[in-house]
Amino acid sequence: MVVFWFLLIALVVVVAAVALFVAGGGSGAALPEAAADRTVWPLPADRPMARADVDTLRLPVALRGYRMAETDEALDRLGAELAERDARIAELEAALAGAQAAAMGGAQAKGRAGSGDGDDEGEKKA
Repeated sequence: MVVFWFLLIALVVVVAAVALFVAGGGSGAALPEAAADRTVWPLPADRPMARADVDTLRLPVALRGYRMAETDEALDRLGAELAERDARIAELEAALAGAQAAAMGGAQAKGRAGSGDGDDEGEKKA
């Protein structure tokens, strides 16, 4: 029974000492401003984002931060969709440039009536 009271009193003393230390704060001076824990994002400001930008992006992690697996999965999906979109845009731009070149070639062929070049351009369109 004596051991129980000794342990109880020791526990109360330790809890009181910790509480005074935490509440007292030491010198009484105000805490300095916390430094910003934001990282400089390596995202380009002068051009649209590309797949490589998303691949190199790493978000900062805090004590109560994000779930890395889910966020990395979302970034991977975003990067893949951006790459797919960019490839489709490049494909459509190339097709448009080809169609415009063919249209310009057809207009020039009509202007050169009687020459053999106009027939070749018509065959390329078909």
